[in-house]
Formats: sequence, C-alpha cells, structure tokens
Amino acid sequence: MKELAGRLTSVDPDAGAAVRVISYFDRLAEGRAGLEALVRGAAVLAGCPARLVDAERRVRVRVRTDGVREENDAPVDAGWPCAALEPGGVPALWLERAAGEPSVVDAVILERAAAAIRLVLDRTRGRAPLSPADDPALLETLLDRAAPEPTRLHAAGRLGLGPRARALASADGRPRVLTCDTDPLPAGRLGVGPAVPVLELPRSWSEARTALRFTAEGTARDPGQRVVYAEELGGIALLAGLVVPGAPPPPDVRALDTAATATPWLLATLYAVSSTPSQRAAAAELNVHHSTLQGRLTHAEQVLGWQLCTPQGRLRLHLALTMRNLARA
Repeated sequence: MKELAGRLTSVDPDAGAAVRVISYFDRLAEGRAGLEALVRGAAVLAGCPARLVDAERRVRVRVRTDGVREENDAPVDAGWPCAALEPGGVPALWLERAAGEPSVVDAVILERAAAAIRLVLDRTRGRAPLSPADDPALLETLLDRAAPEPTRLHAAGRLGLGPRARALASADGRPRVLTCDTDPLPAGRLGVGPAVPVLELPRSWSEARTALRFTAEGTARDPGQRVVYAEELGGIALLAGLVVPGAPPPPDVRALDTAATATPWLLATLYAVSSTPSQRAAAAELNVHHSTLQGRLTHAEQVLGWQLCTPQGRLRLHLALTMRNLARA
C-alpha cells in the first residue's frame, strides 16, 4: 500500500493522499481502535478539529488538530464537511474546516472514519434504547382495549404512570398520556380524554379521538377551539356519530362554506357570535364596532338563509359550525 501511495503521489498528490488515508483507517480498524482514536485520526489527517456527535447513542467526541480531546458544545457550522454514520442518515462526523470547496482527501477521511466509527459503535454500544416515555409500543399496549390487563399494567408501570391519567389525541396521530393536569399540553389541535384509572385509558383514548374531531385551527378560515376536553362535550358528542368524516357535508355546512368563499370575515364573525354571551361581547372579541357587527349579521342572514339573532338561529349556527369541524376528512 505504501508503494502504491508513493507511485500515485508522483502522478496525482490527492490520489496518493487518499490511499494513505484508507491504509491508515484500515490499520486502526484492524487494531480495534476506539472512538477517540478514530476521531483523532480524522483531525490529524485533515489538519483541523474533528467532531463526532451521535445523539441516538449519546456520544460526543471532539479532538483538536494536535490530537488533544476537547469539549466544545458550540453548534456545528452547516458549511463544514461532514458525513453520516448510516446511508441516508443525518450528519454525525464533521471536519471543522472553513466553508469552501470540499477536497477529495477530506471526503475520503470522512468516509473511512465514519465507516470505522459505525463498526465501533455497533460493537460497543448498539442502539441507545428509547426512554419508556418515548416508547410508542408501550403507549400502544396501554391504550389497546384488547391487551390483557396485566400487560397494560406493566406498560403503565414502565411509563411511570400514577393511578389515574388522561389520553391525548393530536392532529399528528401520535397518542400521548397526560399524568397530571398541571403538566403542559402539546402544541396544536388536541383532544383530551377524561382522567381515568390506568386500566380505563382505552376509553379515555377513544373519547380523546372523538374530542379531537371537534377542534379547529383557531384561524379566521377555521375558527374554533384548538383544545377540546371530552368531558365538556356532553350530549354534543353524539353528533360525532352522525357526521361521517369525508362524506358529503350537511346542507348547513355547505351553506357556511359557500358563503365563506365569497366573504372572508364570515366564519370568524359567526364563531364569535355563537361562542360569546352577547353581540357586544362578540364585537369586542372581533375588535369591531357594534354597528359593524350588526351589518355583518344582516349580510350573513341573507346568504345563509336563516336568522341568527333568535335562540333557535344561534343554536342552528352553533350546530353548523360544530358539524363543519366533524365533517373534515
């Protein structure tokens, strides 16, 4: 290999240096070198600090050009040459070189060092296990009504749950469990199931998913509550069984959507009217004058086809807005 490197150097210095890099890391791998030795080799050969960060295995190693290991938590520079430890993975090994055109030698250093580091990590550390709270299999077991009770109790113990908890359903489809009502809720649209004994969490999960259907984005185009608690729905929850997601929406919902297409302020105005105790409160919520709100309601009654200022009209409006959320696919 030395003779080949010498011959190549006389023809192409980069090619000769690349062969020496390959030989160097092959020797380290044969000698079962550790992570620090491999990162040190990358730093010395590249002539700049090298950094290894594998968050999954909780590994951080940084070595200076002089071969001394040094801790440095400064963020990586997106312009540094880098390599992933797995094909298609995220970068984990960096050469702390100023941004510029990456050299052939840097690419070989990163490729050979990353390959050797991957072997060491797989041999010595494997994969860092998920913490119980992040383990989707435990949550799936806990919320599965068909799972045996001892299995669900074991999952609850592994998750560190107390005697009671709530299931949470979010728009991303990921189930969560809330162990204490004082804990912060995740961001986004959220259905919150009732607090129940841990063995009844499948029921809480079912009700949380129903509550999620009553949520909205909370925008002018999709007004409504972003977080809905199942126990606050009462008999309104029965509507979820009548309005099928993705099916043709009820006539009142179609009327709302048609009117909203031509009138951008319509949905937010109607939601304020249906969710506040009076028109003056609705005007304050919308930050408009009371007379402006009156004009908007007159227009809305004309395009919708029913009165909005009577108790029956307000109830019909509230049901239409609620069914609009339930009808979303």
